[in-house]
Amino acid sequence: MIDWESKPRYIISVAARMVGIEAHTLRYYEKLGLVKPVRSRGNIRLYSEEDIDRLRYIKTLMSDCGVNLAGVEVALRLMQRMKEMQQQLEEMESKIKKIAEAKIEDIMEDIIEDAEWKEV
Repeated sequence: MIDWESKPRYIISVAARMVGIEAHTLRYYEKLGLVKPVRSRGNIRLYSEEDIDRLRYIKTLMSDCGVNLAGVEVALRLMQRMKEMQQQLEEMESKIKKIAEAKIEDIMEDIIEDAEWKEV
C-alpha cells in the first residue's frame, strides 16, 4: 500500500508552481539526481508530496541559505544518512526492549519458582 505522501500525483507544471520554480529547473534537478519523480506510462513526470517537500527544502537551502547545488547534494545525503541511522536506532531500541522484557519474564519465573520451593 502506498501512503498519501509518497503517491505520485502532480505533473511537472503543477509541481513547479507549488514550489515556485521553473519546470526546466525541475528537469535539471532530476538530471542531477536531486529528485526522482515517477514516470507514467506516457513518460510524464509525476511528483509526490515527498518530492514537493524535498524540492521546497532544496529551494530554501539555495535561496534563503545561499547554499550551492554541491552543498545541497551534501545536505541531502547527510539527511538521508541521518534518517537511516534514526531507523537503525529505533530498531535497536525495539530489540533492547524485547530483550529486557524477556529478562524480566525470566526473573519473574525464577522468583515464582523460588517462592514455590519455600512454600513446600
